[in-house]
Amino acid sequence: MSFLWPQMLWLLLALPLLVLLYLWLLRRRQRTALRYANLSIVREALGKGPGWRRHVPPMLLLLALAAMLLAAARPTASITLPSTQQTIILAMDVSGSMRAEDVLPNRLVASQNAAKAFLAELPRHVKVGIVAFAGSAQVVQPITLSREDLVTAIDKFQLQRATAIGSAIVVSLSELFPDQRISLTDMTYSRNTDPFAPRGRSLDQPRNTEEKAFQPVEPGSYGSAAIILLTDGQRTTGVDTAEAAKMAADRGVRVYTVGVGTVEGEVIGFEGWSMRVRLDEDTLKDVARTTKAEYFYAGTAENLKQIYQSLSSRLTVEKKETEVSGLLALLAAGLVVLAAGLSLVWFKRVL
Repeated sequence: MSFLWPQMLWLLLALPLLVLLYLWLLRRRQRTALRYANLSIVREALGKGPGWRRHVPPMLLLLALAAMLLAAARPTASITLPSTQQTIILAMDVSGSMRAEDVLPNRLVASQNAAKAFLAELPRHVKVGIVAFAGSAQVVQPITLSREDLVTAIDKFQLQRATAIGSAIVVSLSELFPDQRISLTDMTYSRNTDPFAPRGRSLDQPRNTEEKAFQPVEPGSYGSAAIILLTDGQRTTGVDTAEAAKMAADRGVRVYTVGVGTVEGEVIGFEGWSMRVRLDEDTLKDVARTTKAEYFYAGTAENLKQIYQSLSSRLTVEKKETEVSGLLALLAAGLVVLAAGLSLVWFKRVL
C-alpha cells in the first residue's frame, strides 16, 4: 500500500497522546472516588460496575479516528477489478493454409469453434469486432454487442489465398481508431506524384505540413481495447508485420497472438497446387513482444479453446492501483456508529 498524501500520516502520532489522556481521566476519576469516607456504601449505591465494557466505546472511537487519518493520507492499493477494456478485435486468418488438418478437424474450423466459445465467455458489456484476413484484410463484423451477429460473421468465413498478417493489424487499428483515418491504401501507395518517391510510407507520418505528427504513447498503455490475432503466422503479402506491430505499440494497443497448427505443419492441396504449411511462431512472438502482450501456442483444438478461455479472464479483470480512501472512511463511520450504539445500550447515553 502507498499513499498520495503521506505527510498526513504524521497526525497518527496524536493517537498515543489520546490514549494517555484517556488513562489520565480514568485515574482522576479514581482519585475523586477516594474522597468518600465509606467506599462500600458508594459501591452499593452504584451497583455492579461496567467493568471492561466501559473501555469498548472509547477503543472503537480511537480505531475510527485512526481509520479517518489513514483515509486523509489517500492510500492506494493494487486491487483486482473489472477491466476498463471495453472493445476487443478478433483478427482471424482465413488463408488457404488454415485448411491444414494438423489441428482437427482443421485449423479454420477449430479456430471458429474456439472463437465462438470465447464470445460466450465474455461479459455482455464487452464490445467485439471481427477482422478476417487472407491476401487482404477487411472488417466482416463492425464493433457490436450482438453476440448473434458475431457468430454469424464467424460462420461465413471462406478460405482465400495468401496471408496478410500486418494488414490485419492495421485494419483492426482502423476499426478501433476511426478518427485517425488509418488506411491500408495510404501505407501501400504514396500520394507523392514523384516517380522516384517511395511507393509506401508510414501512416503515422503527416500527410502535409499543416497536419500534426502522430505522438506515440507507451506500448501496452491503452486500456480500452485489445486485439487478438489468430493465425498460423506465415505472412506472404500485405503490410510488413513488424511495421504494423509498431503501429499498434505506438498507440498502446496490446496484440495477443495465438498460433494455430504445429511447427512441423503438413502438406495441403488447394485449387490444383500444394504446399507445406508450418506455424511461424517467431513472427507471432515478436508481435506480442512489441506490443507488450503475450503469445499463445494452440497445437490442438482443445488447447485452442483453453487459450481463448484464458484470454477471456485476462481481458475482463486486471489488477489496478486504486485509491481506497473511501473504504477507510466507511470503516471509520461504521466504528463510530457501533461505539455510539454500544454506549447507548450499555450506559443509556451516547458516549
